[in-house]
Amino acid sequence: MADPHKNHFMVEVAGEITVVFLSDARILDETTVKVIAEELMRLVDNTFKIKLMIDFSNVEYLSSAVLGKLVAIHKKVQEGKGVMKLACIKPAIKEVFKITKLDKVFEIHDTHEACMNAFKQKKFGLF
Repeated sequence: MADPHKNHFMVEVAGEITVVFLSDARILDETTVKVIAEELMRLVDNTFKIKLMIDFSNVEYLSSAVLGKLVAIHKKVQEGKGVMKLACIKPAIKEVFKITKLDKVFEIHDTHEACMNAFKQKKFGLF
């Protein structure tokens, strides 16, 4: 069972971008998924127009329950007029995003740097 007091991620603020580095190599058990989702939800609940990047560099495995939680967090970010992007997802996990068509829902970048740069690009000439 997951330790509810363990830090499952680190948060860094880089300018106006909130970067979440997931710490666990395996996000599989229900308790861990729930704790991470609740903490991320709290983070986005309290920040209007958040620019959220979730870095998966350390993640080797995740359960399908994580995908559902990510969709819910993404929806909450959008409701707050924010933007959420994902980075550094391992090929095997990225394949799951493709199979479930979630690669069309989430903006996914191969590297941390590419993801950071994507936040800085203006889209459609909007400010």
